Amino acid sequence: MTGQPDAIIIGTGVIGTATAFEMAKAGWKTLSLDRNAQIGHGSTAGSCAIIRMHYSTFDGTAFAWEGYHYWRDWADYLGLPAETALATFKECGCLVMRTEGNGYLDKHLENSRDLDIPVEEWDATRIEEQLSIYALDSYAPPKRTDDDSFGLSNGGRIRGGLYWPNGGYVTDPALSSQNLADAARQHGAAFRLGMEVVEILQEGGRVKGVRLADGEEIHAPVVINVAGPGSSHINGLAGVLDEMTIETRPLRQEVAHVPAPAGFDFEQDGMVVSDSDIACYIRPEHGNNILIGSEDPPCDQHMWSETDTDYEREFTDQWNTQVMRYAQRVPSLGIPSQTRGVVDLYDASTDWIPIYDKASLGGYYMACGTSGNQYKNAPIAGKMMAALIDYCEGGADHDSAPLLYRLPYIGRDINVGFYSRKRQINDESSFSVLG
Repeated sequence: MTGQPDAIIIGTGVIGTATAFEMAKAGWKTLSLDRNAQIGHGSTAGSCAIIRMHYSTFDGTAFAWEGYHYWRDWADYLGLPAETALATFKECGCLVMRTEGNGYLDKHLENSRDLDIPVEEWDATRIEEQLSIYALDSYAPPKRTDDDSFGLSNGGRIRGGLYWPNGGYVTDPALSSQNLADAARQHGAAFRLGMEVVEILQEGGRVKGVRLADGEEIHAPVVINVAGPGSSHINGLAGVLDEMTIETRPLRQEVAHVPAPAGFDFEQDGMVVSDSDIACYIRPEHGNNILIGSEDPPCDQHMWSETDTDYEREFTDQWNTQVMRYAQRVPSLGIPSQTRGVVDLYDASTDWIPIYDKASLGGYYMACGTSGNQYKNAPIAGKMMAALIDYCEGGADHDSAPLLYRLPYIGRDINVGFYSRKRQINDESSFSVLG
């Protein structure tokens, strides 16, 4: 890039690179900055990259259904040369157990039917046919392994679930960010890595650019915070935290990586499963392995981090708790003697719903609180952020007259104020990684 950029984007995770791609296509001269040495190597690289359609709110469901279509049409969406190595979307389906804790998914089923999302109602027999390694005894409420009643059924059984055939996962989330960055470069976007932002420059109530750790100043009339677990720190540099009713914080998470039971090809015949009875979500992994994450039940203590750089990177007893919970559902699961998986930070908001918004500081925008449940929405989040920035920079007041944005694939209008930094905490949220 030569000359001053029109916009600086802080962060090259999947949402940051999607925003760069969409803004570059719209004619913006963007410069993306990241402290990491490689694109997509922040919390995006640690994501399970699950593509699903079930959310507890209608708006969240519509956004996720829209997002699915970009992963389905990934090559066409990017427009990269045919020889480019692309991230792969495996459309293996997503099963969610119906439990008392999730209201037996009645609201999720209603949302899907209202949006014409393909969904199937499975009874217990169908689940056992598809996942022969599963036992459907109920263990709710979820417990930790040091609880005296851990592993003891409550006497009930899982009665069924909802299956979304279009669900699945992306095999290499970091590569998906790199794909988006390459697509953005085709439209003139620039990227600089190993760059730490230490100051948001301001003048006359507007952003003026950023100062880097080495003292360099880069000027631009628009700055967009897509810094993942570092988002709260960047918002602090901008001086906009006091106006926000929704805060974001870095949250430490562990995802376990275990081999599938002998005799069952989980990579071929498995699927994404969300199971609030044992508070685990899982997905297939290459090499016939299974990734196991926690759905953040009350018994699992949230491990908040004061910063996005200084946190415990070794596994804790949480790894064992997640694996043993899943072993309740899959009695033939082998428990490895060595821990494997991912320890990383999520950027979690107060109600686990993201912030896609402006700030009172002119020219400053944020896509924050997105970790854990927004990877799947990255392409449409990038599109919507580009539209929001055009709207506000064109003179509109998004706070008093929120942008109505039409989701291109599904033809639905959404009120972008749903994602406001000033919203009231949304009581419909699951207040967990499920969003």
